Amino acid sequence: MVLLRQELGELLRETRRDQGRTLREVSAAANVSLGYLSELERGTKEASSELLQSVSMALGLQLSELLVDLTERVARAEAMTQPVPLPVAAVSRVARVAATRRSAA
Repeated sequence: MVLLRQELGELLRETRRDQGRTLREVSAAANVSLGYLSELERGTKEASSELLQSVSMALGLQLSELLVDLTERVARAEAMTQPVPLPVAAVSRVARVAATRRSAA
């Protein structure tokens, strides 16, 4: 199962590290406690929209940019955790092959 708070936390941490910034710097710029920002990055806390706005601005991003990046990240995580459904024709073909093998045995 994909958890939004974990994907968000990883995205925030990667963005901050890519910028070469510390938790302390970003927490001060966002006016968010260091501990709370750390919990967000670890995916243990849910963020309000106001908090996301503050953190994204502190990282030099528009909230919409952060949300687009988060959406893409969640989509990739979902694709990795969900089985890929076979087209109906492929399912029918697999069923026919399996039936043929059973009858031959």
